[in-house]
Amino acid sequence: MGTQGSAALAPRVSRAESLLSRYENQITILSDYLEEFPETDEPVWILGRQHHLNTDKSKLLLDISARLWFTYRRKFSPIGGTGPSSDAGWGCMLRCGQMMLAQALICRHLGRDWQWEKHKEQPEEYHRILRCFLDRKDCCYSIHQMAQMGVGEGKSIGEWFGPNTVAQVLKKLALFDEWNSLAVYVSMDNTVVIEDIKKMCWSPPQSSSAAHSSAHLHRSALGRTKNAAGFCTGWKPLLLIIPLRLGINHINPVYIDAFKECFKMPQSLGALGGKPNNAYYFIGFLGNELIYLDPHTTQSFVDSEENGTVDDESFHCQQAPHRMKIMNLDPSVALGFFCKEECDFDNWCSLVQKEILKQQSLRMFELVQKHPPHWPPFVPPAKPEVTTTGAELIESTDKLFELEEEFEILSV
Repeated sequence: MGTQGSAALAPRVSRAESLLSRYENQITILSDYLEEFPETDEPVWILGRQHHLNTDKSKLLLDISARLWFTYRRKFSPIGGTGPSSDAGWGCMLRCGQMMLAQALICRHLGRDWQWEKHKEQPEEYHRILRCFLDRKDCCYSIHQMAQMGVGEGKSIGEWFGPNTVAQVLKKLALFDEWNSLAVYVSMDNTVVIEDIKKMCWSPPQSSSAAHSSAHLHRSALGRTKNAAGFCTGWKPLLLIIPLRLGINHINPVYIDAFKECFKMPQSLGALGGKPNNAYYFIGFLGNELIYLDPHTTQSFVDSEENGTVDDESFHCQQAPHRMKIMNLDPSVALGFFCKEECDFDNWCSLVQKEILKQQSLRMFELVQKHPPHWPPFVPPAKPEVTTTGAELIESTDKLFELEEEFEILSV
């Protein structure tokens, strides 16, 4: 083509990118208009909170915009050094998993009723939560860490995840996150075992040797806050994920009422699901429509500032949320719940017994007291030994940001 041809091509590419950007913005505005809430007397349920459109619509929209919204991103450092630098087209379920986990961390540190407002100064805990999810390999729940941990679950980097795979990845990554100190329980065979959850949430920190454990506890006492240190011996806040199959090719209508009841529970973190190869984060419902946050918007990579804060405007959806008919939902889903204290879990068990298990046949899932005798023994997950990178010395997500880039957190 020659130098002149290349020079002529550059403005065309720039104009094409500009047109594409304008087109994406128009689609966003149009979808905002189409998705406006109807006038109705029916209540809207969002993650355990009830709203009435006729009296507090603005409060409802504020509640939704306070949720952290993770979408496709581009121009981040290549995953694994040579992999993709954007997750557009394949990372939607990973982003939904991030949104569910972020909601758990918001509840854990700031409370369910915390509200976000544009340009308003937010507490340090909020920025610390957000830093956990930035698209950098040294952030504990980044797209890099999730994609690479997925390799151990049989998923190549760049391959689409299902709800159960994301749940398993979050369970493993949480073992490296001492600041949030979550116990992540992923149910098996549609069964939640109370005995196993209590064993996991009350278990002391795990280690491979007494010497390692002693040193670990000594470092924790020196390096963590009073509250965080207290979590070592008390109830570990519980992230409970229940992967389900609610039908064969389509959701079975018999499950709909129980599914909707889950969004009413104060412990609700919503649900992961959507349509084949198209994941959404469901946060509530109105009538027979599910309300969801959609990760299928590609935004540029955002990093933290030198002072540790994050320009967070692109991490909150400030439009009316999307809705879809519940019968259009793919039957493969994962429910999420957060129980900060043991009493929250006990309350959740009571609600499940009352609202979910009242169905005599075709229950959505089972809740049992004792570990099934035909199952393998339950062993609370423990952080694996890592001897090649120094990851065993990482105290908290603060230290993750102090490491040089050549250090990898996770090693197979």
